[in-house]
Amino acid sequence: MAKHTTHVARLRRHHRVRRKVAGTPNRPRLAVFRSNQHIYAQVIDDAAGRTIVAASDAEADMRDGGGTKVQRAQAVGKRLAERSRQAGVDAVVFDRGGFRFAGRVKALADAAREEGLVF
Repeated sequence: MAKHTTHVARLRRHHRVRRKVAGTPNRPRLAVFRSNQHIYAQVIDDAAGRTIVAASDAEADMRDGGGTKVQRAQAVGKRLAERSRQAGVDAVVFDRGGFRFAGRVKALADAAREEGLVF
């Protein structure tokens, strides 16, 4: 297990969330990970154990986009929703990854909802 107590606490929260949230082929899981610099999101089918689509602000064409971290999170949410629709996914369950539903995590979720992703 990790040494830092904040990291361990986040992992505990994440495991608690994951007990209740699972992605199915009809309604995959939208998992969010937030580091100090970047934000990553994936749409995952847990039954098949595969990632359907993914997006992050660390991708080559988004790296030099600038803006605040919240603005970059909004851009990731929009991009993920577009890719999900192209892959045939309209509805997901949201997995906040043990992070509080505020700030960048909320910005990503709201942007994905605005682009038509249902959760």
